[in-house]
Amino acid sequence: MTGVYVALGANLDSPERQLDSACLALKQLARQNSFRVSSYYRSVPMGDVPQPDYVNAVAYFETELAPLELLDVLQEIELQQGRQRLVRWGPRTLDLDLLLYGDKQIQTPRLTVPHYGIKSREFVLIPLEELNPSLVLPCGTGIATLITNAMRQSLQLIHPSG
Repeated sequence: MTGVYVALGANLDSPERQLDSACLALKQLARQNSFRVSSYYRSVPMGDVPQPDYVNAVAYFETELAPLELLDVLQEIELQQGRQRLVRWGPRTLDLDLLLYGDKQIQTPRLTVPHYGIKSREFVLIPLEELNPSLVLPCGTGIATLITNAMRQSLQLIHPSG
């Protein structure tokens, strides 16, 4: 079993409901009683594509799936929830990103772990810290050291965990 962290994001078609549905699907991949999800946060979209704000969270669970198998399942969940890849950083019904796969560092044409944006995205860092305040990335950087006050102020808590 490997502990994994997956980022969830949505800004179309009832985003909170999209995250709720994604959590149900992710629980099916998890070892019994290992699934946890952070609070839900509202964030401003990245890039310059006009679109609604996002709802974001991070989930943790333990799985037997290999990294590329997990990626395939995550992409299938996205498709089942209506994901269309039309515009980079554009609006979406669901985005699932594999952030961490145990302490592995993976670099393939299809998958980079840790996720390339993990160190700079407040909508990833803050939910990660909520789930595991002492989390250390495979490079040795503590997650809490990457979070600034400006990052904390940029997110709006909309649905506390638990």
